[in-house]
Amino acid sequence: MNSGSVGPFKIERELGRGGMGQVFLAVDTKLDRPVAIKALPPHLAQDPDRLARFQREAKVLASLNHPGIGAIYGLEEAEGHRYLILEFIDGETLADRLTSAPIPLDESISIAKQITEALEAAHEKGVIHRDLKPGNVMVTSEGMVKVLDFGLARTADGNPSTANAPALADSPTVTSPARIANSPTIPGAIMGTAGYMSPEQARGKPVDKRSDIFSFGCVLFEMLTGVGPFPGESVTDSLGAILHREPDWTLLPAGAPVRLRELLRACLAKDRRSRLHDIGDARLELERILAGQEWTSSAVGDSAASKSWAWPAAALTGAVMLGAGWWLASAVRGQAPVGPRPTFHLSATINPKPSFSNLAGIAPDSRFFVYTALPELPPESTKPSGILMVRRLDRDETVAIDGTEGARDAALSPDGRTVAYSCAADRTGIKLSLKKVTLENGRPTGKP
Repeated sequence: MNSGSVGPFKIERELGRGGMGQVFLAVDTKLDRPVAIKALPPHLAQDPDRLARFQREAKVLASLNHPGIGAIYGLEEAEGHRYLILEFIDGETLADRLTSAPIPLDESISIAKQITEALEAAHEKGVIHRDLKPGNVMVTSEGMVKVLDFGLARTADGNPSTANAPALADSPTVTSPARIANSPTIPGAIMGTAGYMSPEQARGKPVDKRSDIFSFGCVLFEMLTGVGPFPGESVTDSLGAILHREPDWTLLPAGAPVRLRELLRACLAKDRRSRLHDIGDARLELERILAGQEWTSSAVGDSAASKSWAWPAAALTGAVMLGAGWWLASAVRGQAPVGPRPTFHLSATINPKPSFSNLAGIAPDSRFFVYTALPELPPESTKPSGILMVRRLDRDETVAIDGTEGARDAALSPDGRTVAYSCAADRTGIKLSLKKVTLENGRPTGKP
């Protein structure tokens, strides 16, 4: 159907196609406005299961009314074929944007926030998208985000929709992660897009809204880095990475705020019990990040660093909360904090290099805290990135802990005397070992 009409809608040209359908640009001759018409591919036009899913998509879209979700105008039938009449959105998909380069940090956060708003509206209606990916997110020239293609959506109670059609198994298709219009499909496999589906989707298990949260984390990671968190040369490789590998966190831009890094980790937790439970919480976190964009570090002189968000504020917030937790734990045990109240000069600035990565913890007397940093390495280097740093708060001093090269996730013990951390054998981060280093008043007492 490259020409002709569907009811009052005159077809102009094809906009794109994929495993789930073809989309055409048309003109509504009654209202004189452009619309998008979605049709099943010819080889699936008479498939009862696909027709039932097609109608469910129409009902799902009709139940959603949000500016961040592409609207539906109607469901038409002509010459024995059914067509969805959809809002025409003039813009480009995130997949198109990402073919050239990552999306700038501030724009990525703004887009991500709009995605969370659209997903939140869907989840409040009990609708789970199940196929969120860059190709299903459109951005207009005005920067407005539209989440598209609810063809794989299900309701939170496990029913495909409010229609009377029988429920289908969660295993019709897996689409390729490649950014091409004609994304190939594999019939009879799990449903979703390799590289963006949650671990529970990859295992063919029932999904809930936390699966969309995992997919959202994948999209946000790709906007920031230009590559997906679980790349692979094949569908099998991508699914294996989702199930068994961690994203390469070192790819995140150096200026990414601590809150953003932690949000990504919460969204991409493989165990959904440990994953962020509600997309509305991600929206709130992104709003907090956006509110802090004007924070700057007075100790940074170069223009690039002066535009970065001041992680020390987040680190100090964590310090306050950790200190409060330590005090409360002491009180519960009946051991009120003893000793003179510490007084010292507090400096919230550090050297911009090596760049801050994650806070490991703050000492109980608040005289120092430990964090992981990411030294810059030549592109050809195979050495693992990461090192433990100690920032003294009672004097203006920041030092690296020798022998902790390759450090990743780290945690400071409650007494402030031991740092446990994972260490990568090489830059791939596939082989990790657990190590620890002992401290005495913030200084290492021996080699890790």
